[in-house]
Amino acid sequence: MPSDRPPNILLITSDQQHFTALGTTNPAIKTPALDRLCNEGVRFDRAYCPNPTCTPTRASIITGMYPSMHGAWSLGTRLPESVPTVGDMLRTQGYDSTLVGKAHFQPLDETPEYPSIERQPLLRDLDFWRKFRGPWYGFDNVETSRMHSDESHVGGHYAIWMEEKGLSNWRDYFQPWPPPDANDKAAGGAGTYFLRDKRAWALPAEFHHTTWVAERTIANIEASAARQRPFFLWSSFFDPHPPYIIPEPWASMYKPEDVPIGAFTPGEFDKMPPHFGKTREVRPDYAAYREPNGGAAIHGFHSHLRDEAELRKDVACYYGMVSFMDQQIGRILDRLDAMRLADDTLIVFTSDHGHFIGQHGLIGKGPFHYEDVIRVPFIVRWPGGGVPKGRSSVAMQSLVDLTPTFLSAAGRAKPPGSMMQGVDLLPSWRAPEDTAAAPRDHVIVENRHNPTTVHLRTYVDARYKLTVYRAGDDGEMFDLLEDPGEVRNLWGEPSAAGIKQQLMLKMLQAEMVREPMPMPRISNA
Repeated sequence: MPSDRPPNILLITSDQQHFTALGTTNPAIKTPALDRLCNEGVRFDRAYCPNPTCTPTRASIITGMYPSMHGAWSLGTRLPESVPTVGDMLRTQGYDSTLVGKAHFQPLDETPEYPSIERQPLLRDLDFWRKFRGPWYGFDNVETSRMHSDESHVGGHYAIWMEEKGLSNWRDYFQPWPPPDANDKAAGGAGTYFLRDKRAWALPAEFHHTTWVAERTIANIEASAARQRPFFLWSSFFDPHPPYIIPEPWASMYKPEDVPIGAFTPGEFDKMPPHFGKTREVRPDYAAYREPNGGAAIHGFHSHLRDEAELRKDVACYYGMVSFMDQQIGRILDRLDAMRLADDTLIVFTSDHGHFIGQHGLIGKGPFHYEDVIRVPFIVRWPGGGVPKGRSSVAMQSLVDLTPTFLSAAGRAKPPGSMMQGVDLLPSWRAPEDTAAAPRDHVIVENRHNPTTVHLRTYVDARYKLTVYRAGDDGEMFDLLEDPGEVRNLWGEPSAAGIKQQLMLKMLQAEMVREPMPMPRISNA
C-alpha cells in the first residue's frame, strides 16, 4: 500500500541512450544496476521524449510543458527562467531541490537579450562557479557542467571537483578551448565532430564525470537526510552521448565483433522525405534547409555513411559508457539501501532521447522520427508507493508527464493557473498491466530544429505512427505492429488512405487535448 509519507524523488537520466541498451532486454550489454531497478519496479517499453534533442526535452522534464509552450523549442535556445518548474513547486512542500550533472537549459552562446551561463569562456571561469550554486530553474543546489566526454566545454563544478580530487592538470585530458576547428573536419563536416580515432581515454575513471555525478548525488542525498528533509534530486549523467571515448576498463569491455548494430535496408528511403536520402550521400547538400535564425548547423543533416568496422568500435565504446554509468548508478542504489531510504524513494530512470547506432543507416540523432531516437528506456521503482515489482508494461509514457506525476506523488496537485500539459502517470505506475485505464493512449513528439524548414510533429499510438511536416506534401506513416522496423512508409499508399485519414483526425484531436486550461470557467460571461 502507498505510504502517507512524502517520498524522496530521485530522477536518474542518461543522455542519448537507445531504448535497447538495457541488459534486461539485451543480452549483449551488461547493466546489473538498471536490471535490478527493473526487477524491483516496472520497466515501461513504450516511453517517448517530447523532442529528440537535449534542451527542449530537458526543459519539458522540469516544466511539464511541450517545447512549443515553454519556449526552449530547439537546441541553441534557452528556457526562460520565469517558467515555473517542478523544483519551484516542490520547494514549497519542504523538499530540498538539487541538480547534479548535465543541465543544458541554456545555449553555448549568448546575446544581450538572451544571456547564458552555460557558455564559454564562462564555463572555465572556476571563480564564478565556486560562487554559483543556485537557485536556478527551481533547484536550490546546482552542481553542473556542460561537456560530453572530452569536449572543450568542460568546466563548471565538475572542474572544481577534479581539482579538489588532486587533478590540477585536468585540462590536459580535454579538447582545448578555444578549439582549433570547432565543427568541421575535412572529410565530412559537422557529422564527424563527435568521432574520435581512439575510444580509450587516458583520464582515470576516478576523475570521470560519471564518477562525479554519482559521488555528488550520494553526498546530496546524505545532506538532505541529515537535515531530515525529503529531496527532489535530478542525477543527470552525461553519457552515453558521443564523443565515443571512455576510460579503461570500460573502453575494452565489449568486443566490436560481438555488439549488435543497425543497418540500412536498400530502398527504404525511396518513399521518405528527401532529407533521409541525403544521409546516404558522401557530401550531401542541405543548403535548402538553412535559414536565418536557424543556428550554425542542423543536427543530423550530414553524411551518415560510416565504415562498419568503425561503427562497431563506436557501439562497443557506447556500450562501455552505459556499463560504466550503470556501475555508478549501482553505488547510488547501494547507498540508499544502507541509509534505509529505498522504500521511501521514488526512482525514475530514463534518457532525454534515443540514439541511432546504424539503424536505417543513421548515426547519432536528427529529424528522423524513428523509434530509435524518440523512444527511451524508462524504469520506475517505488516500494513504498504501491509500484509493483518485476513487471513490464506497454502503457505509453512521455517525459513531459514527469513534473505532474512527481507533484502527484508528493501529494500536490497542479497549481492554479498552471500551463502544464503533461498528465499524471501514477495510475499506470501502480497498475502497469491495466493499459485500458492508462492515462495515455498516444504521445506527441515535436521537432522544430529550424524556424520553418525543419519543423515536424509526430503522433504515436499503440499501433501507428504519423509524422507531419510544416510545409510540403511529404510525411511518414508506419504500422508499428506489422512493420516494427519502420521500413515501409505508408504515407502515400492508396491502400492506407483510410487509416491515414483516421490518424490525421486523432492527431488533430491530440493537439486539442494538450491545449492547457489555466483556470476553470467560473461564470456564464
